[in-house]
Amino acid sequence: MVCAGNAGAWAQSEGQGAARSAAPPPLEAYGATPAIEYIELSPSGDLIARITVVGETRAIAVTRMTTGEHLFAADVGDAKVRDLRWIGENRVLVVTSQTRGIAMLGVPRSELFFGQVLDLEKKKLVQVLDRTPDVLAVLYGSASIRTTQDGEALFVRGVNVTTDQIDLHRIDLRTGRGRSVAAMDRETDDYVLDGDGEVIAMARYVERTGRWSLRLPNKGRGFHEAWAIDAPVDTPSFYGMGRTPRTIVIGADRPDLAQQETDSETSDVLFEVNVDTGEWTRLPFEHHPDLLVHHPQTRLLIGGARTEEDGVRYEFLEPQASRRWRSIERAFKDKAPRLVSWNDDLSLVVVFTDTGEAGQYQLVDFDRGVADSLAESYPTIAPEQVGAVRPIHYAAQDGLDIPGYLTLPPGVSEPSGLPLVVLAHGGPASQDVAGFDWWAQALASRGYAVLQANFRGSTGYGRDFLEAGYGEWGRKMQTDLSDGVRWLAGEGIIDPARVCIVGASYGGYAAMAGLTLDGDVYRCGVSVAGVSDLRRMVNWEARQENRNDSQTVRYWNRFMGAARLNDRALDALSPAHLAAAADSPLLLIHGKDDTVVPIEQSRVMAEALRRADKPVELIELQGEDHWLSRSVTRRQMLVETVRFLEANNPPR
Repeated sequence: MVCAGNAGAWAQSEGQGAARSAAPPPLEAYGATPAIEYIELSPSGDLIARITVVGETRAIAVTRMTTGEHLFAADVGDAKVRDLRWIGENRVLVVTSQTRGIAMLGVPRSELFFGQVLDLEKKKLVQVLDRTPDVLAVLYGSASIRTTQDGEALFVRGVNVTTDQIDLHRIDLRTGRGRSVAAMDRETDDYVLDGDGEVIAMARYVERTGRWSLRLPNKGRGFHEAWAIDAPVDTPSFYGMGRTPRTIVIGADRPDLAQQETDSETSDVLFEVNVDTGEWTRLPFEHHPDLLVHHPQTRLLIGGARTEEDGVRYEFLEPQASRRWRSIERAFKDKAPRLVSWNDDLSLVVVFTDTGEAGQYQLVDFDRGVADSLAESYPTIAPEQVGAVRPIHYAAQDGLDIPGYLTLPPGVSEPSGLPLVVLAHGGPASQDVAGFDWWAQALASRGYAVLQANFRGSTGYGRDFLEAGYGEWGRKMQTDLSDGVRWLAGEGIIDPARVCIVGASYGGYAAMAGLTLDGDVYRCGVSVAGVSDLRRMVNWEARQENRNDSQTVRYWNRFMGAARLNDRALDALSPAHLAAAADSPLLLIHGKDDTVVPIEQSRVMAEALRRADKPVELIELQGEDHWLSRSVTRRQMLVETVRFLEANNPPR
């Protein structure tokens, strides 16, 4: 049994947990990056590592849980931290990223990833792949950590600038230097390691032909092709080790072995494959999981998780993990707890909750039967300052059921005639979920109701719902949003004359399309890092990859409904080509370091609107990427968005 306990020894240090106020928090409280970005238990559970954020400064801190003793603390600076993991009990891997190109190698400006290993005994950091002959000190794909016969080990792939190989390297944890342990090239799509760090499966993908193949080990040396499929867009995927040491998990379309799962976004079914016999067995999950959970020590599969309407739900295949998670769900009833980290013997687990609050980390101790508060994501936002989030469903024009969420201003329980902001998610193959959304809550705190619709093409609702979005950019994906406005107006919840649309990435496109393709609905729009010219965007992707028929190009052509690269039919769906039809003011915000949607997409739209004598503002965020990773520019985006909304759609 688990019950709530008192705060842990180091909870809310460095001035967190400021005094609460009945007045709405300043916008900066929402726009700041979360106070805790990563938090991980050591294998024993005696230590805990975390990445904290104060302003623009990120820091790594390691604390002994029993005493509260701070073993290590150091600024990471303004680096963007992307991962934090323990390597044994005395070392921590920190993965960061930077936006940069490598001109001498022809690598375009993109997001490059770097690894550092913190040695707690020596109090020093070493660069992963440092001084590895002819190999860039840049991570190619994710890192793998294993406990081998020779001790703790870190494995990463690195690009050899002389041979163009991208071998798998084992890293000397004292120096960061890599030693090649498995030959791999650019067509090696993925790999799986066993518990001792041996490669037991590789995937090969030939982009030119779209051929994907599974390669399993021979009885002697080397690998052989065990299965292959033509997959020009949707390739099979590896998901680590299976439930036993000589099995792996693959998501693949095998109608000869199993029917498609109706709750999966793809035709893939999750199989466990024996690498010695090549036998495929369907995994016994009741529902297709969105992610899999592996044991922190053995790395064997023990469960999975699925995003549902009220939050993330877990299904464990391993008995001990299943029993312990059921007790956590009982203790955090109606809170939809999320698994963050646990120690090797599963006696300690960090969980995260954000239902009716701004986000809290708690440490569950099964031996003591208590849960202690560790930290808050947004410590200056009190639970009473969080607006209620209601799941909703409404019918689109063609009758398709559209799910979503409505966030209300704090304190409002019976909404009537509210001003509305439609907040469209990115992707578009993504989804809005239950819980605390900093952007939606910031807008709600200013008096707006916020609609987050999971329009067709969103994930989380099965393959048919996802594929219903193919070819519907600017068409039914767009009217799914305005159908939500009409439904809310019909229910008397919002005032249809006071509606604006806001979004980032694909949501930015939806904001621009709302003013140009779906007129007379919105009083204004805000596009953050949005796509304004579809044909130009896909052509840019082709240039980035030096292939006119890359997998990425094929993906976007399918989703956008293009017949080929440079298909001029996309112009009729592109807001930049429809500027004269814009019927309301538009604010464009874009990061200068965006390598996903280039800033030219916003500049082109701004110029088109100016030529058409339409009201437009363009704000360029210095040093910001596609994901609003920096606190200062994230806050700037939020403040400018609210300023623009209040000027064009006053909340009161």
